[in-house]
Amino acid sequence: MSTDVTSDAHGNPVPGTGTQKASDKMSRESVTVIVTLLVATFVVILNETIMNVALQRLMTDLNVDAPTVQWLSTGFMLTMAVVIPTTGFILQRLTTRAAFLLAIGLFSGGTLLAALAPGFGVLLLARIVQAGGTAIMLPLLMTTILTLVPLSRRGAVMGNVTIAISVAPALGPTVSGIILDHFSWRFMFVFVLPVALLAMAIGARFLTNVGERGNVKLDFASVVLTVPAFGGLVYGLSQIGGHSGATALPIAALVMGVLCMVVFVFRQLKLQKSDAPLLDLRAFNFRMFTVSVLLMVVAMMALFGGVILLPLYLQNVLHLQPMETGLALLPGGLAMGLLGPVVGRLFDKVGPLPLTVTGSVLLVLALWQFSMLTAGSPLWWVVVLYAVLSLGLALLFTPAFTTGLNPLPPHLYSHGSAIMSTLQQVAGAAGTALLVSIFAVVSAGSGFVAGMQAAFLTATFIAVVAVVLSAMMRKTDGAAGH
Repeated sequence: MSTDVTSDAHGNPVPGTGTQKASDKMSRESVTVIVTLLVATFVVILNETIMNVALQRLMTDLNVDAPTVQWLSTGFMLTMAVVIPTTGFILQRLTTRAAFLLAIGLFSGGTLLAALAPGFGVLLLARIVQAGGTAIMLPLLMTTILTLVPLSRRGAVMGNVTIAISVAPALGPTVSGIILDHFSWRFMFVFVLPVALLAMAIGARFLTNVGERGNVKLDFASVVLTVPAFGGLVYGLSQIGGHSGATALPIAALVMGVLCMVVFVFRQLKLQKSDAPLLDLRAFNFRMFTVSVLLMVVAMMALFGGVILLPLYLQNVLHLQPMETGLALLPGGLAMGLLGPVVGRLFDKVGPLPLTVTGSVLLVLALWQFSMLTAGSPLWWVVVLYAVLSLGLALLFTPAFTTGLNPLPPHLYSHGSAIMSTLQQVAGAAGTALLVSIFAVVSAGSGFVAGMQAAFLTATFIAVVAVVLSAMMRKTDGAAGH
């Protein structure tokens, strides 16, 4: 797939040497590969969110306290944070089939183990195994799309990714609530397992290898550094924004994470000279990649904190049950997913600028209105605001993903995808820590509603930065040689 236009290191179009335009048509094999990966990604992300509603039930059934049961979510998140930075290397060394079967195999094995877990320890191990597969799946999907999809159709196909990453979390609490109302918590995993196994069978039968394998060597020191660097950052931030607060252990983990991250970055810069980094940071040489990553980090910080606080408001102020809370948030999540393909096609026609600016402005307006909610606010208004927030995110994420990854040369596809996925995890933890901390401080002196209003107002100011970054977005063309 070649184009007549190439990009310089800043993502700006320059004349290329290609003589043949990439065909707008995709082969049946390419469509099969992408659909298989989309279904698998949907399943693993759905699984990631169904656990949250079940924690209270698990405390009773497994006879553990709240801090202990929270490790089912924390352990999953930490594993994701550590494994995702290595996926740039994994996807270069393994074929598409091998990477897919590794990811879906780990996930399916972890799911089966979770369904049969006799106690908490085995269930935690199962969640960690699941997370290892989940961490590989989304970068694999994005890298495959960049390899297979012609430039002129990437927006539309990336829009379909939005279905997986937004509808699945929206359905998660509702599906979990329905299962827990009628069955044992084990059926959360029994429900997911057949779909995962079906995706594995389809992939094993029809998935073909795309792209070329690299012959890079694994730098063991870099792998070791990912644990304290990314794990320390995410753990410290998540604990500060959770039950622990700013106590000694989370702060120590955060400081260790920052220091190890600095060492990790310098190690990658050194390894880049011999083309052997675990995570190739040369993707940041492309201006639109850098702007897109910053935009997504800011948006995720505002979003994650808001997503944590809004259910608390619905349950503690409007007194909704968990099932009702999930249903109240469902329209926004579904709207975001269903709008993804539409936004993708618009992106292919008009480029990122009008979409990202509109999306970030809607994000600011929705968060600002959230900061004005009171105990007397009607539920329908909250549902409308969340739908507006979801619309803004739909207009933001697909253009940001596509614009950021488009100018990268093929050998940086997997690394660019890994960087984006990694920083989303860190940004989500950072946003949660910041906004939940503000909520805790203000609510302690002025009450629950005042704390929530202060946190949402802070999220509004963060989202204003997204408006500025959105105005810097420009349409990018494919990299040289692609």
